[in-house]
Amino acid sequence: MELGVHLPLMQLDPEPLSPQRLGAAVDAARDCGFAAVAANDHFVFAAPWLDGPTALASVIERSGALELATTIALAVPRSPVPLAKALSAIDLLSGGRLVAALGPGSSPRDYEAVGVPFAERWKRFDEAIPTVRALLAQEPCPPDAQYCALPPDLVLAPGPRAIPLWVASWGSPAGLARVARAGDGWLASAYNTTPERFAGARAELAWRLSERGREAERFPSALATMWTWVTEDAAERDRVLGDVLAPVVRRDPSELAPHICIGSAAHCAEVLSRYAQAGCDRVYLWPLGDERRQLELVASAVAPQVDDGGSRIRTCEG
Repeated sequence: MELGVHLPLMQLDPEPLSPQRLGAAVDAARDCGFAAVAANDHFVFAAPWLDGPTALASVIERSGALELATTIALAVPRSPVPLAKALSAIDLLSGGRLVAALGPGSSPRDYEAVGVPFAERWKRFDEAIPTVRALLAQEPCPPDAQYCALPPDLVLAPGPRAIPLWVASWGSPAGLARVARAGDGWLASAYNTTPERFAGARAELAWRLSERGREAERFPSALATMWTWVTEDAAERDRVLGDVLAPVVRRDPSELAPHICIGSAAHCAEVLSRYAQAGCDRVYLWPLGDERRQLELVASAVAPQVDDGGSRIRTCEG
């Protein structure tokens, strides 16, 4: 299993959001041998939030050979043309290192911000996926589009390579059917599942892929938004869970604690091991502050304990 890193787009501590903070997180991810850096996407949130695609573009030069990922990009609120244009630019400027996961988003406030009915999100998303794919491939867009009818001769140039388009789902039957039908990979949400539910969903996805003649063994999966704070201090663990994270995601700390990487190195390794054994190919960690120190702790204290058949994370040097 590989580990990736979410960029610090949300301010949960006194340190301001800044180019320096983004750069330090990317430097740590690169120096410590992580596989990718990723940007999540909201327009408005419970805490101050940097724009995801803009932040991802800002670290292209600094990211070295790291893969760049959207986890997710809001395909409906952003609408297909602006989103495809942004994804194309990020991929081209990074030398073809982008993997784009698309989702409708789960926050009504993002829809209110752009005047799109939240109740229409799934119908619009089903239309947005093939439209974004066609725009990126410089092919004709779906002719029967209801929500995003585009000129048949529309071409966005310059065009990128074939960007892998993953589809996000928390693991519902309808969501997994959509992943099998329209995705190049599946992105799940760490604080909206468990290792056991992930394993069950992965098995159902394999069945749905096989029904479509697609090879389940080669179909990748990943887990986004794995909140992370490595500490051997139980009081600090409880403070981060109860005072920092729970109010923002509006979840009971006792429900969150067993399935996310907040706590001792052994606990974090056990959580990651369970997801590896459930068939997850990559987990994107989101440190809740002090990004360099937290990523160093993951690489040096957590990753060596992960039972995944051969972690690709190496211990930080120095």
